[in-house]
Amino acid sequence: MRVAMWYNNSDVRVQEMPVPEISPKEVLVKVIASGICGSDVLEWYRIKKAPLVLGHEITGEIVKTGTEVKKYKVGDRVFVSHHVPCNICLYCLNGEHTACETLQKTNFYPGGFAEYLRVPEINVDRGIEVLPEDMSFDDGVFIEPLACIVRGQRTAGFKPGKTLLVLGSGMAGLLHIALARVIGMGKIIATDISEYRLNAAKEMGADVSINSKDNVLEAVLKANDGRKADYIIVSTGAPIAFAQAFECIDKGGTILFFAPNSKGEPVALPINDHWRNGIKMLFSYGGAPNDIQSAITYIRSKKMPLNKMITHKLPMAEIGLGFKLTAEAKDSIKVIIEPNK
Repeated sequence: MRVAMWYNNSDVRVQEMPVPEISPKEVLVKVIASGICGSDVLEWYRIKKAPLVLGHEITGEIVKTGTEVKKYKVGDRVFVSHHVPCNICLYCLNGEHTACETLQKTNFYPGGFAEYLRVPEINVDRGIEVLPEDMSFDDGVFIEPLACIVRGQRTAGFKPGKTLLVLGSGMAGLLHIALARVIGMGKIIATDISEYRLNAAKEMGADVSINSKDNVLEAVLKANDGRKADYIIVSTGAPIAFAQAFECIDKGGTILFFAPNSKGEPVALPINDHWRNGIKMLFSYGGAPNDIQSAITYIRSKKMPLNKMITHKLPMAEIGLGFKLTAEAKDSIKVIIEPNK
């Protein structure tokens, strides 16, 4: 079978690899659609494990089941979670599933940018969802990233009617905007350095868009009747975004750090500016099982314009272009690879 072996963002090679063999408790999935995630192009994060087959936003069709697999059958249209929790450790029992060591270590093989993948026993047990009849393979690609968004907003305790500032209107930022609009957030303000993405933010439901190079605080105050934002999501690793978040958060507000720092350096925390103001700061990574269920429900509701986010669908032979488009972050949003085309 063909796989896309990632060496770096500029070197993604289509290579041959044997179709994985499965054990009695595993299944083999033919990958129909596989989205390129923003995390896939974080070279500083990925390069230490290169070369490897990336891809974790997948949907496909089960083409083979192990002899002991009873829950699924050949022909099932499925979404498969790459990371699954143990459900019994201290973190899982406290509702912090994404901190579970099992979740952070599990994966399917070899990766979503392959014609076929082997789903390990633990993923078969708790990481496969049969796609509803009214959900396309393309729609299903959004299950994993949207689950991450759901968890972030759930953890941050979003309340309808409040002002939200989303710093960074890449794929994750746009999903945050779309979900925030669905759950009834008040004024939604978006930033980015790309006019293309600022326009996309408006399409997803942002009331106001601001170029990150401008005076963001001044623009937020103007757009929000002289007030700062109740909630801020840092959805970009650009160092300036962290400073803008600290500057633009209102008293009693919440900052959700959804993206890692692109330079991997410590971020200065202006403690003296905020220690009396009741500011809450938290981080969010991944999605828990209940977030996946919520994501499926939201997608089926058709209330978010997910199809508008799909800007490119490419065959395996053009995956290098897909990585280039995603890494450059210019005129693309969601790039979907179709490994079997």
